[in-house]
Amino acid sequence: KKLIIQQIPNGPMENFQYFLGDKATGEIAVVDPAWDIDLRRSEAQRAHYKIVAVFLTHGHFDHVNGLDKLLATQDVPVYISKYEFPLYMPKSKNLHKIEDHITVKIGSVEFEFIRTPGHSTGCQLIKHGDTVVCGDTIFVDGCGRCDLPGSDPKAQYKSLYEIVMKLPDSTVLYPGHDYGPAPYATVGEQKKTNPYLQC
Repeated sequence: KKLIIQQIPNGPMENFQYFLGDKATGEIAVVDPAWDIDLRRSEAQRAHYKIVAVFLTHGHFDHVNGLDKLLATQDVPVYISKYEFPLYMPKSKNLHKIEDHITVKIGSVEFEFIRTPGHSTGCQLIKHGDTVVCGDTIFVDGCGRCDLPGSDPKAQYKSLYEIVMKLPDSTVLYPGHDYGPAPYATVGEQKKTNPYLQC
């Protein structure tokens, strides 16, 4: 496989951050940079990865609070949904506000951004083949809360049932928080055990 996917537990809210990229070139995007940015930088250097982009699954504080610190040393593009709730739209430099279903290449590995509003208006999945980084759209045996500004329970239902559930059962879901019994799970497994997919 050409894909780099490294899941990194981080911060006081049990967040997962990710390195996504191309094994051939060592180029990566940092997904949802927050909390301990110095550690992320040193981990990337130790693995001989080159940070070339930032991908944001959404704009909530616990997913973006390290963005400006990362950009202070890595002058790279930042991809966020153009539909993100204004309150959560970072004011950072290099922001690319993207449409649904845009693809971005890291090295030769292509990632598709799929909008899944509900937890926030700008939530999006990041998909390569059967690998999906899903932010707070879905957790292992859970889903993102829908009682925050910009949240919408009906939109969340549609995102789960019309987008996540329609992914192939073999698709591996990598969530934005370590809130479940395992750090990741397949769509097929989640159809059986996730209470939010049982309606």
